[in-house]
Amino acid sequence: MHVHSLITDSATLANLCARLADAPFVTVDTEFMRESTYYPELCLIQIADTEEAAAIDPKAPGLDMTPLLELLTENEDVLKVFHAGGQDIEIIYNLTGRTPHPLFDTQVAAMALGQGEQIGYSNLVDSWLGIQVDKGARFTDWSRRPLDDRQVDYAIGDVTHLSRIFPKMLEQLKKTGRGAWLDQEMERLADPANYANDPDLAWKRVRVSSRKADVLGRLKAIARWRELEAQGKDLPRGRIVKDETLGDLAGHPPRRQADLAKVRGLSQTWAGNDIGARLMAAIEGAKPLSNDEMPARDDRKPGLGKDGALVADLLKLLLKIRARDIDVAPRLLARSDDLEALAAGVRSGLSILNGWRFDQFGRDALDLVEGRLAFAVINGRLKMTRTEDA
Repeated sequence: MHVHSLITDSATLANLCARLADAPFVTVDTEFMRESTYYPELCLIQIADTEEAAAIDPKAPGLDMTPLLELLTENEDVLKVFHAGGQDIEIIYNLTGRTPHPLFDTQVAAMALGQGEQIGYSNLVDSWLGIQVDKGARFTDWSRRPLDDRQVDYAIGDVTHLSRIFPKMLEQLKKTGRGAWLDQEMERLADPANYANDPDLAWKRVRVSSRKADVLGRLKAIARWRELEAQGKDLPRGRIVKDETLGDLAGHPPRRQADLAKVRGLSQTWAGNDIGARLMAAIEGAKPLSNDEMPARDDRKPGLGKDGALVADLLKLLLKIRARDIDVAPRLLARSDDLEALAAGVRSGLSILNGWRFDQFGRDALDLVEGRLAFAVINGRLKMTRTEDA
């Protein structure tokens, strides 16, 4: 494989992207910093196919990233391969308003091949290639320039190893017939809605115990205010106001700006400065949450009752047994919420009752809750048995 020197000029990047546009797949990784910013600061992009690999410096003066971004988001003929690519995809979405498509995530694929729910990159490389990844540059400040050869080599290694792993993984998925299992998961990862930070929806990320419409209305208003402040200042949300303080403000709103000095978690200067005034304006302008916006009560768990909770526990045991038997990560088969809903009597809208999940697990889960399946210990091994055979 030909490994290019760090790309810092537009012509070299455009030529690289023109060649990669004919590849069946490319492997992609990014290096970024986000400890002190709202938006991740992109510092390096690495890309490879089976023939060549390169690292691109997005901080290089005058570099036109358009060919690369178009390759990632507009070329439907090239599969984009990531490992645990959520944050990489987020960065590309922030730059373009689009997500890479089609895409493939090797961490998700590893779940279908019995390698656990969140296998790390270094363990993936070790298991498929027998290579120990040098982690020495892992904590590099990627925003500093110049980058030395060791840093660039470390970064490029992420995509060169992945370009060798992906074909092996794909072949194994074909042999096991599990490739189709991943289609829904990959489309979910590529959904732009996962990466859009809508200020009007920011309140849903903040946990509060109250279900009062006025409290939730204030939470929505001040969470929106915080999101806009964080975006405008490019600071992490927690640097503006922490979640716990948002909850306190929503439940116990100050009557005057001067009262902000008494709120734990806020600077006393907010009692008289502009940011404090904007916060008070958000509180004072808040309206009770409408009935349509009120979060649905989580009736699954309360509706279970004692017997239903036991049934949910049995379903979780069944999930462990089934995942063990077919050597797949349990989380790929089913989520706890679906199991609890099934135990509570829900029979529609559950992923485990459709497609391959129904064939591999959902049918048995349904039979268990409806009395057609039971647990048995056979030769010291826990298995399932049909009740008519028991």
